[in-house]
Amino acid sequence: MRIASRFRGLLAGFAVLAASAGLAAAQDYPTRPITMIVPFAAGGPTDVIARIVSENMSKTLGQTIVIENVVGAGGTTGATRAMRAAPDGYTIIMGHMGTHAASVALYPNLAYKPDADFEPIGLVAGTPILILAKKDFPAKDLKEFVAYVKANADKLNLAHAGVGSVSFTTCLLLNSLLNVKPTSIPYQGTGPSMNALVAGQVDYMCDQIVNAVPQIKGGTIKAYAIGTAERNPSPPDVPTTKEAGLPEFQASAWNALFAPKGTPKPVLDKLSAALDKALNDEGVRKRLLDLGSDIPGPDRRGQAALASLVKSEIAKWSPIIKASGAAN
Repeated sequence: MRIASRFRGLLAGFAVLAASAGLAAAQDYPTRPITMIVPFAAGGPTDVIARIVSENMSKTLGQTIVIENVVGAGGTTGATRAMRAAPDGYTIIMGHMGTHAASVALYPNLAYKPDADFEPIGLVAGTPILILAKKDFPAKDLKEFVAYVKANADKLNLAHAGVGSVSFTTCLLLNSLLNVKPTSIPYQGTGPSMNALVAGQVDYMCDQIVNAVPQIKGGTIKAYAIGTAERNPSPPDVPTTKEAGLPEFQASAWNALFAPKGTPKPVLDKLSAALDKALNDEGVRKRLLDLGSDIPGPDRRGQAALASLVKSEIAKWSPIIKASGAAN
């Protein structure tokens, strides 16, 4: 009995030492560069937002944040890598609606559970969705676009950033509303898919406003409507889907930071605080707002708010995806 008691005492002592060591490590964090995985190609909306925010966060944290683009499987390749990383705060991921909500229904054999295998850090930005087409697409407005797509769906090509991406999921909603199934062409990221639209290699796509505003202003593509209740100041002439005649299409994506499950709370708190400071910075805000992003207010920020958002988004998109038959 004495031996067993001593053994339990030793175990308790080791546990205290381990906890103390972990707390000390968290207090010193970070002592080396942090890797932020972006699960899509460079130049896409998630990548752009990640670079804007990480630049400011690195100043607050006193360490470089290195962006690592890990493409594939609609962002789930990068998300899987982040989930399997050491839970020490040195690998985080800029996830979004596709990787942490739509993926649940799209990939029955998904290697991770978005609402269980990650620690939420915070919501970064909302990104309204636009219905876009190549610049010489015949329709002059959304009503003509709808009529043309319905009449010619078997001849049209739709671009997206891979199954599970925001561009894929939101156009899945659009096509289900129109009851059409055009040829779907995947690209390794939203940047490459936008390049294909600009080049006229594809006919239309649904994309986040961050990626589309420069092209809209440059006249290299057409923008028919934005899937939000109000117009956006970045492309002020683009009507809402309600104004343009398709009020059922309401779509706005989001980007958020996550860490692997088990990352110490003090580390998460430091990352959340650095993100919050970035979102309050006037320079960061201007850059995000100029791109058309929606910056979350205080009530939508933080770890608890993001955890709730992930659960609600999984519940929202799963029935739409399952009904479409798009699951792999």
